[in-house]
Amino acid sequence: MSQANETTVSVVTEFFIVGFPGLQPKFYSLVGVLLFIIYIAVITGNSLIVVLFVIERSLHKPMYIIMLSLSLSDIGFCTVALPKLISRYWFNDGYIGFYICLFQRQLIHYFGTLNSLIMMTMALDRYLAICYPLRYPVLMTNRTMRLLIGFSWVTALIAPTISLMQTVKLPFCGPNMIAHCFCDGSSINQLACADITLTSLNAYAVAMFVLLAPFSFIIFSYLSILVSVLHIANAQGRMKAFSTCATQLTIITIYYVPRFVVYSSTSIPNAQMNSSIRIALVMFYSLLPPVMNPFIYCIRIKEIRQFFIKWSVINSSLKVKKLPTAK
Repeated sequence: MSQANETTVSVVTEFFIVGFPGLQPKFYSLVGVLLFIIYIAVITGNSLIVVLFVIERSLHKPMYIIMLSLSLSDIGFCTVALPKLISRYWFNDGYIGFYICLFQRQLIHYFGTLNSLIMMTMALDRYLAICYPLRYPVLMTNRTMRLLIGFSWVTALIAPTISLMQTVKLPFCGPNMIAHCFCDGSSINQLACADITLTSLNAYAVAMFVLLAPFSFIIFSYLSILVSVLHIANAQGRMKAFSTCATQLTIITIYYVPRFVVYSSTSIPNAQMNSSIRIALVMFYSLLPPVMNPFIYCIRIKEIRQFFIKWSVINSSLKVKKLPTAK
């Protein structure tokens, strides 16, 4: 009897991604265009970082290995999340197969976890560079950074896989409307035809661990950096150290603070957030950093600016050489 019930329960074969709840159909095309522009900006900007790293050997340093990894992660996340959402608003094609949705869910949470670990590695790199400047070249070599980044890419699979294994065990026999812009764990679990209290608690614990462990180290590292910077006698040196960390702190704040707000709202009694606000916050912290990262780093980092200056000078000289000479 139990086997028969199990075979008749799982009748959901596809989900429908709602997107932004309450959005009027007349705005669908506009939202689709906006998302498409964001996607192109993310792919173009982050691909530029990848190409620069490949062709410019002077960028083969620990900090740029972090930037390369972050760019690849951002490209992966947006490629997983945005095309289907764009299709939903351009062609009203919001349907996604059951197992494809689970696969998207796995990758969404994987890249989110990976970004968190990469930012922790970034904080470690800045901590060693500023607090131990003389020992930094020995402590943080290219090989060490590659090992740390490789470790991040592998271990980022653990937390999403644990949550996915719990979701796969749930029966889905009724609603299939995902009130979100992509397949995420909580939205899928809410559609299950079973008590998801334990599953939600476990998923929340895993998510908070993934966020809190790296975030705690990031707070520790930047507090240590602050103390070290304040001990620098030279005012110019203090400004340079603060400038080095300012960009990273901005991205980290955008990435973590809205996440804590969203996750806390689902667990604190009487603190339930409006679904539209929740989804808007999720899209804010998911899409803004991938758009900002390449442009901020290209503007602020000296080596990248120098590469563009050198590239511009070479192109200008080539154009001058090609100009026809007067007879």
